[in-house]
Amino acid sequence: MIPRIETLPEKKFVGRRITLSLSNNKTAELWKSFMPRRKEIQNSIGTDLYSMQKYDASYFNTFNPNAEFEKWAAVAVTDFNEIPEAMEPITLTGGLYAVFIHKGDASTASKTFQYIFETWLPNSEYILDDRMHFELLGEKYKNNDPSSEEEIWIPIQLKK
Repeated sequence: MIPRIETLPEKKFVGRRITLSLSNNKTAELWKSFMPRRKEIQNSIGTDLYSMQKYDASYFNTFNPNAEFEKWAAVAVTDFNEIPEAMEPITLTGGLYAVFIHKGDASTASKTFQYIFETWLPNSEYILDDRMHFELLGEKYKNNDPSSEEEIWIPIQLKK
């Protein structure tokens, strides 16, 4: 699994967020609260959905399934002029990303992430950058379907 390397410009999003951990995974709850209301976002760009994660800088130092992080369900927007009630704006800092294609339903994603963090990243010319991680759920994404595809965007920087 060879990623493509992309430089992403800054992007604006509107969505909902929740704090969770791998051991207390509330992802389904987050998306159930967001999906019925996503059409209220008037200035969205396209139909892609974004699942974004904001980790503390030390999150990846040691694996701890109880370590909390922030997860967002969001759509890209042109601006923050109109934000529906109970939703929030967030700006994704631009930068370098390694983009992996995950094929399969969510239950197999842990194998993809394990490969990224335990095999690809340590053997690459990159290190993890302290910016948002995200999954792009585009036209090939089918929730809980074995034929689903999504893009996993990992923030990176060149090793010094």
